[in-house]
Amino acid sequence: MSEIRGPVHLVGIGGMHMSAIAQLLMERGIEVRGSDLRLSAVTAKLQGLGATIYEGHDARNVGNAALVVTTAAANDQNPELNEAQRRGIPIMIRAEMVAQLMEGKRVIAVAGAHGKTTTSSLIAFILSRAGRQPMYLLGGESIDLSGHAAWGDGDLCVVEADEYKRAFHEYAPEIALVTNVEADHLDYYGTAEAYAESFAVFARKVKPGGLLLTCRDDDGAVRLNDGAAALPIQRETYGIGGEGRWTALNVDFEPNGATFTVASDGIAQGLIKVMIPGRHFVLNALGATAACLNLGVPFEDIRAAVADFHGAHRRFETIGEVGGVLVMDDYAHHPTEVRSTLATARSRFPGQRLIGVYQPHTYSRISYLWDEWTRCWDGLDELIVLETYAARETPTGRSARDLAAAIETPRARYASDFDDAARQAAALAKPGDVVFTIGAGDVNEVGPRVLELLR
Repeated sequence: MSEIRGPVHLVGIGGMHMSAIAQLLMERGIEVRGSDLRLSAVTAKLQGLGATIYEGHDARNVGNAALVVTTAAANDQNPELNEAQRRGIPIMIRAEMVAQLMEGKRVIAVAGAHGKTTTSSLIAFILSRAGRQPMYLLGGESIDLSGHAAWGDGDLCVVEADEYKRAFHEYAPEIALVTNVEADHLDYYGTAEAYAESFAVFARKVKPGGLLLTCRDDDGAVRLNDGAAALPIQRETYGIGGEGRWTALNVDFEPNGATFTVASDGIAQGLIKVMIPGRHFVLNALGATAACLNLGVPFEDIRAAVADFHGAHRRFETIGEVGGVLVMDDYAHHPTEVRSTLATARSRFPGQRLIGVYQPHTYSRISYLWDEWTRCWDGLDELIVLETYAARETPTGRSARDLAAAIETPRARYASDFDDAARQAAALAKPGDVVFTIGAGDVNEVGPRVLELLR
């Protein structure tokens, strides 16, 4: 790692990727401070580790910073960035800082529209359990690793390679694992073609002789793999059944997980058991297994780690149960992810009523996926649509109220705030029902309120 002088000020320090940077810098003894629009459990954790945290953005927060690192979501009007520019303080975007932190490491970068947090968390967990002491920077809190970032003393680094604003173009991985390529972030990319092209550029970042590992069950990932044929890298695919380098055979889906045989070029390597349900997790586990076998991890070490893996917080996570009503939470914020979550829920809770509390994530995502959002709710018995989480956007265009009115199956209700959503969910819930909070914003705050009302 190139020498970094502190104090380092992080704009948007409460975000998952930014807080990972903060944690790694503090592990190296560098003074960290940062700001975010609102305080959270993440900022409280950083404060406990020694960071100085400011609520809201203000030029005075920059203080005597030697370097300012900014989230991609910050805009040109941010007073802290303006102050840093005025004073000539160097500014780095988040991905540049991550790339600098990873210097000298062999990088395993996990990209994709869906599944990258779980897959990168599993790879980091397998490597940790195998004694490889990896550095890792994840986009969600790993239950098994007790966090989302660690320096590690080994030569490997696992990074969740986020495609927003082409952040993953800053990385030069030895292994690039792509779970899927399905158009997202069209507020930035504009078209599905531009989005897919950004993944093609990411594939070209793989080091010569390195590996591009793609899921052949996803059309976009297949096209990416085919388009990389002329690159001076290895290409391998993974998927359920069929032919390919890595295959999950004899998959047995169970309410609380699955078992499958890992095959390499048709030759069985051994049996894997997972305790997270759903077809999507079998694919994530197979991709992680393939990556780790390529890194020389013994299959038995992989098998043992995968069997103990609990996943990341906010991924099909149990929040609590009161009076026979179970409350779950999931980070799904794209129609494909919602369908996957609900299919898994139907398998996991057969015959039980499912009540969804969904918080749209950004106005632009409602707009460019409008038709999909109106018809991705099969499997739910009741749906409450919470006011939109605007994130980096100014509220504009179609609203959560509009979406609730447009959804026909199931009939959706609108909720203006967390308390309203919790009251509606608690009123609908009966013993034996399962309430799911769904979305990438702060909808996870609704679940505990539902439980409190049920008490």
